[in-house]
Amino acid sequence: MTLGRAYSVAMCGVDGAIVEIEADITSGLPGVHLVGLPDAALQEARNRVRAAITNCGNSWPMARLTLALSPATLPKTGSAYDVALSLAVLSAEQKKSWAALDKTVLLGELALDGRVRPVKGVLPAVLAAKREGWPTVVVPIDNLAEASLVDGIQVLGARSLRQLQAWLKGKCSLDDRVVAGASDEEPMVDLADVVGQSHARFAVEVAAAGSHHLLLTGPPGVGKTMLAQRLPGLLPPLTHDESLEVTAIHSVAGLLSECTPLITRPVFVAPHHTSTVAAVVGGGSGLARPGAVSRAHRGVLFLDECAEIGSAVLEALRTPLEDGEIRLARRDGVAHYPARFQLVMAANPCPCAPAKSSDCVCPAAVKRRYLGRLSGPLMDRVDLRVELHPVRSGAMAAAEGESTATVRDRVGAAREAAAARWSPHGFRTNAEVSGPLLRRRFRLDRTVMAPLRLALDRGELSIRGVDRTLRVAWTLADLGGRSRPELDDVNTALSFRQAGGAR
Repeated sequence: MTLGRAYSVAMCGVDGAIVEIEADITSGLPGVHLVGLPDAALQEARNRVRAAITNCGNSWPMARLTLALSPATLPKTGSAYDVALSLAVLSAEQKKSWAALDKTVLLGELALDGRVRPVKGVLPAVLAAKREGWPTVVVPIDNLAEASLVDGIQVLGARSLRQLQAWLKGKCSLDDRVVAGASDEEPMVDLADVVGQSHARFAVEVAAAGSHHLLLTGPPGVGKTMLAQRLPGLLPPLTHDESLEVTAIHSVAGLLSECTPLITRPVFVAPHHTSTVAAVVGGGSGLARPGAVSRAHRGVLFLDECAEIGSAVLEALRTPLEDGEIRLARRDGVAHYPARFQLVMAANPCPCAPAKSSDCVCPAAVKRRYLGRLSGPLMDRVDLRVELHPVRSGAMAAAEGESTATVRDRVGAAREAAAARWSPHGFRTNAEVSGPLLRRRFRLDRTVMAPLRLALDRGELSIRGVDRTLRVAWTLADLGGRSRPELDDVNTALSFRQAGGAR
């Protein structure tokens, strides 16, 4: 037998597909031919695999070696195929077909001395193997905690190619799954640290309760960044499915901790205002990698100094804000990444941003152009707009505001009420509810809707703006313990939307 076979996983975004790796040894000039749309890192696997096999005491075939990765039309990227390639070669060279090799998915990069090194994307790869019905997956020992997050499949950790060969021969065992820790540390910041700004604090509470997007404007030092940093602490912990979703994205991005890989708390992602479109929404050559919007999935994306961010970056946020997903088309295919996040933007009122508005030296045209970078279509997707003002000395002597724990309890109760109401319709938070459902099945009385009809007739709101204002009104009702929004809820929701200028 001159044909060996092993199996691995190819990743496209956070979705995986099983790859069959075949090694064929035939007569001819010695050489290694790798086929199946490999990228540069995979092309280099020929040298890594050859060195690892020979340094582990095995012989390398001195003939024509063809390594085929199937499906041949699926692009293959990265170094996670090294282990599978090496065992396929050994199976062909030694003319042996180990029973365990035919029912095991192999992941891992090889060092030149045969050590198995960790790779990215192990969690979604193991999920793909489980979904396809494979009984066993072998991962690098450093990725074992991450792979152990998946139940219903045997997960084993390998340290070296020698150990893998002995395991296939039944002479030793591999490390079994471990109890993976969770990175669920409580945030170190507290909402009580914010001095004054009661209106903005309430807006952050409303944003947390309904998963609404938020814009904070005001001069430097009034607490915009502090408020944004405290929003994740108000959000409830992620469910198990949400944790796996978020952890899979961070696994593909290579950002997981080895000891505590599971992400159970909403994340806070704050890219610099000079970040490119690819850094924010994702990109890269070949197959796109996740950007900040995907890393912030089920968490908070904070854009500080948003008026300084390039217009192309801001406009690229429109689709994920509406769809909760980002689709990135590149040379090697289209990658789909979840991107259902809460957007918080912060901006100064003008470029000079003095502490006292009377000291501003910016001409009116410069002011309009500065905040005019936040286009109408983007602002139409922002539910809450709050203008912060400098705090007076009396606020520092006042009693300390409510803590994060106290506000989080109210937010949790409001979210439970929303989930109980919307779950039969496939939604969990008010911000996700579709407009037709709000306008038909949950239509409010004419008296309650009167302010919205007036704003719509005056051109101050679009139809999308009406829907988003209704969602905020439902959140205000949930926070107040009411079964339906009242006129005051609609007026308050409308005031949040019109703050700083109606769109």
